[in-house]
Amino acid sequence: MLIPAGRLRSDRLPRLPPDMPAVRIHRTTILPARHQQAGRPPRTTVARAVIDAAAWAENDNEAREVITRACQQGRATPQALTRVLELFPTIRRHRLINTTIADVSGGATALSEIDLVLLCRRFRLPTPDLQRRRIDESGRNRYVDAEWKSARLLVEVDGGHHMDVRQWAADMLRQNQVWISGDRILRFPAWLVRAEPATVARQIRAALIAAGPAFAGRLDRTG
Repeated sequence: MLIPAGRLRSDRLPRLPPDMPAVRIHRTTILPARHQQAGRPPRTTVARAVIDAAAWAENDNEAREVITRACQQGRATPQALTRVLELFPTIRRHRLINTTIADVSGGATALSEIDLVLLCRRFRLPTPDLQRRRIDESGRNRYVDAEWKSARLLVEVDGGHHMDVRQWAADMLRQNQVWISGDRILRFPAWLVRAEPATVARQIRAALIAAGPAFAGRLDRTG
């Protein structure tokens, strides 16, 4: 719960359900009118709530998840989050929050995609384009998680939903179509990107080198 720093503590004990979870109070000296919304109880805007939640999160992954989910669900825009963050230059995780907002602005729609971008930066790989639109053989729009267009390489990061048999079969057919068109595609489970980034980076690097001398030269200079 967020309250203005100047508000005094009340001696009145409200009647709350005995099984109600404990509420942690956060005080702030920065609460402009544009961050407030009328309601019962009074509340802040979604953008402000997201920035606060990211700062209060138990770990970095939880903080990034809050930001990506809010943008993915259309509850807040990266621009609105940036405007709120500008008021808090010393907020906890400021750099991580700012970077995550930038990654979402660049096309990342899930934490797994942000993990892939961080992996590329860490291992000095070229940064891919995210959520690239492709038209399948039936004429429908499809989106791939990451693409290095000049190398004709695509990467898909699979979450837990790919355990569904029908979804798995559809994904396999889509992958086959990519190969038929002449592009190459690599697939990694999301947990592997996070737990064994060196393994993932090694395969991506090998695929980029296989794309031809131009990419091999770029990797030699950066790797």
